[in-house]
Amino acid sequence: MRIFGKGRHRPSASWRQATDRAFTLIGDGRYEDAGELLTRAADLEPWLSESWFNLALLHKFRHDWEQARAAGLRAVALLDREAGAPDWWNVGIAATALQDWPLARRAWQAYGLRVPGGATVSGEPDGMDLGSAAVRLSPEGEAEVVWGRRLDPARIEVQSIPLPSSGRRWGEVVLHDGVPHGERTTATGHAYPVFDEIELWAPSPVPTWVVLLEAATEADRDALEQLAGDAGFAAEDWSSSVRLLCRMCSESRMPSDEGDGVHLDPHDHSEPGHPGPLGHRTDGQLWVPERECGVAAPAPLVRGLLDGWVADSPDSRDWRDLEEVC
Repeated sequence: MRIFGKGRHRPSASWRQATDRAFTLIGDGRYEDAGELLTRAADLEPWLSESWFNLALLHKFRHDWEQARAAGLRAVALLDREAGAPDWWNVGIAATALQDWPLARRAWQAYGLRVPGGATVSGEPDGMDLGSAAVRLSPEGEAEVVWGRRLDPARIEVQSIPLPSSGRRWGEVVLHDGVPHGERTTATGHAYPVFDEIELWAPSPVPTWVVLLEAATEADRDALEQLAGDAGFAAEDWSSSVRLLCRMCSESRMPSDEGDGVHLDPHDHSEPGHPGPLGHRTDGQLWVPERECGVAAPAPLVRGLLDGWVADSPDSRDWRDLEEVC
């Protein structure tokens, strides 16, 4: 390791012991005890970027963003490489949490990403064109993977309608970690990373509703989703979009579309009569008209949206049991 650029040396045995013990404690959720050990390690080897990187990581786990930013800046000041260091990524996450946009831009650029505008620009780093990704909401609880649009390397705008158990809404922006845990692939072969949520960054004012639909065909169901989208909101057929996965499956490389054929998808742990895509349970030919649907729309609009959908084809569509759930 570098000591102020004058040489290289290995950290002391005391440093390694304190650090190893600290990460064991972090794994047990004992952040306060881990913090004492990592602070001691930084006192022993203050010239090591790893000392401050580890402290920044701990403060990120605790969502103490001021401390995470301070420790992260000390870590990057001691780096012996110019780009690609995860230290800069942690600085970017902390800066984004604090809305310190000049530092966030500087961090992403130092990591090696192209960011529109200079590092001193005061606004958010818009226009990075990072595309779509999936995010795991409440990763330590009743985790749910949903789709979203990446605003920058640390934030995703949720574009699916989360289940009410997640406590999240369509249109919310969540802060997420930098290392993906799993992938979702599409029928075209594209793979999208799954990032873990750290915390809610910006709430959505749009409530989530659950409604039971009678949709004679898939086209009828699709028409509601299209109608909601045209109004600037969203509808999602939870009867076909929700799969129950174990943690190992969720954090692996998984197809995102419904299964086909007569086989049982070994990754789908849902049970008949519970949420789970019908394509994983049938030969793909059966369509069940009764659908449980999530709708993200303001209260004054949601009933009119559903009534308008029925009015377009009253013989094949109906709805009932509308309830606000989040």
